[in-house]
Order: sequence, then C-alpha cells, then structure tokens
Amino acid sequence: MRQFVITVNGVAYDVAVEEVAAGAAPAAPVAPAPKAAPKPAPKPAAAKPVAGEQISAPMPGNIVDVKVKAGDAVKKGDVLVVLEAMKMENEIMAPRDAKVAQVLAAKGSAVNTGDALVVLE
Repeated sequence: MRQFVITVNGVAYDVAVEEVAAGAAPAAPVAPAPKAAPKPAPKPAAAKPVAGEQISAPMPGNIVDVKVKAGDAVKKGDVLVVLEAMKMENEIMAPRDAKVAQVLAAKGSAVNTGDALVVLE
C-alpha cells in the first residue's frame, strides 16, 4: 500500500493505493472512506435596522422588486416592495406618510415571515 494526500477543491484527502502485478486480480473491495463535506461559504452579515417603524414581510417569499430607496418620501398606500409568495405578487405598502430611513430588502433575496424589509422614519 502507498499513502497519498490528494487535494480536491481545497479539501485534502488521505488515500491508500494498492499496487497489483499485471494480470493479478485486485484485492477484495474496500468500503470508500467518508468524504469530508466542503465548508459552505459564510453568509454576509445582515444589515441592522435603524431606529424607526419596521415594515416586515407578512409571509415567506422572494423579493421581486424594491420600489423605494433610503431618503424617499412615501405616502400612505405607496408600494414599497413587491414580494412573491406562492406564485403571486404581493405589494407591501406604506402604512402612513413617511420618509424611508433604510431599505433592508434586496431584489432576488428570500425572506421569512417577520423579516424587516424597510424602515420608515
């Protein structure tokens, strides 16, 4: 047996290789060694909401559009974010006249119920 270290995608594996003579039958098969799972990439830290009224996701889904940016003035009923859930687009609207202090939602991101989307001053 010969020992080797093989690196695949940045993960090192110790392997043992048996050398057999030409025409000789190989030894009985050996169960493969468990493979080390690659470490997932770290998630970027979520932005911390600033002080103000948080507008949260009413249901889990995906953000398909963000209609406002920080500093925008919005009126009651203006669409802030469009959230797709169960193949339907839901408009998340401003509950009152306000100024947008912070936008936490990003187009294409997935959100859970209660996740902050926008903060109003």
